[in-house]
Amino acid sequence: MAFKHLFKAKLNWTSKQNQEDSSKRFYSKSHQIQIEGKPVLDVSAAKAFKGDPELYNPEDLLLSSLVSCHMMSYLYVCSQNGIEVISYSDNAEATLEVNPDGSGRFTEVRLNPKVTITNPDKVELALELHQKANQLCFIANSCNFSVLHNASCVVE
Repeated sequence: MAFKHLFKAKLNWTSKQNQEDSSKRFYSKSHQIQIEGKPVLDVSAAKAFKGDPELYNPEDLLLSSLVSCHMMSYLYVCSQNGIEVISYSDNAEATLEVNPDGSGRFTEVRLNPKVTITNPDKVELALELHQKANQLCFIANSCNFSVLHNASCVVE
C-alpha cells in the first residue's frame, strides 16, 4: 500500500508595473513562497528571463531539489549496505532548452557527487549505489529528463 503525503506552498505576488513606459506591460517576476513554519523564500525568474539574479529561481530550485534528494537517497542506501560516509559534495548542472515559441524544458541533469568513505573495500559498491539512490529518489522519479551520474569516491 502506498502512503501519500501532502505538501503545501503559498505564493504571493503583487504587480509592480514599469512606470517608465506604460505602453509596454512588464511584470516583475519577483515573488514570495511561504511554507508553513519555515522562512519565506524570495524567488524570481532567472536572469536570462529578466528576473532578479540575486534571488533563487524555479530552475535553481528544481536542480537543488534533485541534488538534495539524490544525496539523501544515497546516504540511505549506504546505511543499508554498511558504508560509512564521511562527506558528500556535488557540483550538479542542468541543461534547459528553450524553444523559439518561449516554451522549454530541462533535457538533462548531470550530478557529480564526490563521496568520501572509510572502507577501501567498499569503493566499488559505494559507486554502484548511486544507481539505487536514483531509483529511490522521489524527485528523480518525478522528472521526464535524464539524470546522469558522474560519481567519484575516495577513502579517508
